[in-house]
Amino acid sequence: MSVSVQTRVRPETALTPIRPGQRRARMMLGMTRWLFVTPAVVFVAVFFGYPVVKNVIMSFQDYTTKTFFTGEAPWVGFANYAATFGSAVFATSVVNTALFTAGSIIMQFVIGLGLALFFRRNFPLSGFLRGLLLLPWLLPLIASSAVWKWLLDQDSGALNQFLGIFGVPAIPWLVSPSLALVAVIGVNIWLGIPFNTTILYSGLQSVPPELYEAASLDGATGWKAFWNITWPSIRSVVSVVIVLGVVYTLKVVDIILGLTGGGPANSTQTLATNAYHQSFINFQFGIGAAVSNVLILVSFVFAMIYLAISRKAVDE
Repeated sequence: MSVSVQTRVRPETALTPIRPGQRRARMMLGMTRWLFVTPAVVFVAVFFGYPVVKNVIMSFQDYTTKTFFTGEAPWVGFANYAATFGSAVFATSVVNTALFTAGSIIMQFVIGLGLALFFRRNFPLSGFLRGLLLLPWLLPLIASSAVWKWLLDQDSGALNQFLGIFGVPAIPWLVSPSLALVAVIGVNIWLGIPFNTTILYSGLQSVPPELYEAASLDGATGWKAFWNITWPSIRSVVSVVIVLGVVYTLKVVDIILGLTGGGPANSTQTLATNAYHQSFINFQFGIGAAVSNVLILVSFVFAMIYLAISRKAVDE
């Protein structure tokens, strides 16, 4: 006994020929999309792609001030990288970069989260104080470094004069190798708090108040409410804030140059300031490019982490 099975093809799944007018419309739509994307692609290629490629090429050349007159930059291979990795200043700058980044990010996040939780409550002048908190973020970095250099000056600094009222001797904040990095980290923390507070405050605003009301009925208040409701709700925002903060802190130059110039005794020298000194003080552009490429590689790793976190947040 044989059973014949007939399959029906649904009308919506049947292959329908594409009309010439539809094909032309799809082509026009594709061209229109590229017209909108092309300016952004050109901008990225000219202002980001070309400098990076040029920097990579320079790191393999003996690129000095002589090159500007002769146009010649002999190919030296990995000699610039060998000189970079073999330098004691490079090792010091790597350690300082790690300490500077870790110290800044941890304290910026902790203080920023505390302020974000504080401003989540409604109280008089809360909006004004939130706006005032953005002031360090709005000031030019060179101006901020100049003000802080005056505040931390050993002889005439306002901070030492204030401490002198209580009998504390003058502290060499910016000229002591053991204190300079701490002082620079402190200033960078002050500059990064507004960014952390603003982004974390926005994340806290997205948490429904009904969750806290329901949790309070079960006795989950205070720290329990924060750990079980607030933290899981803003975890993706926290990841983005930390990764972006790391990428930004790795390339900080102006604050360090304005306060200490990388000294004393290279105690505040980071990868970013090391690259600056090699290129624009020693005029060894090839070695400076090699140091910059190391910094670019580290930043690229954290940028990929940021993209992965963002993609995961969108999927969730």
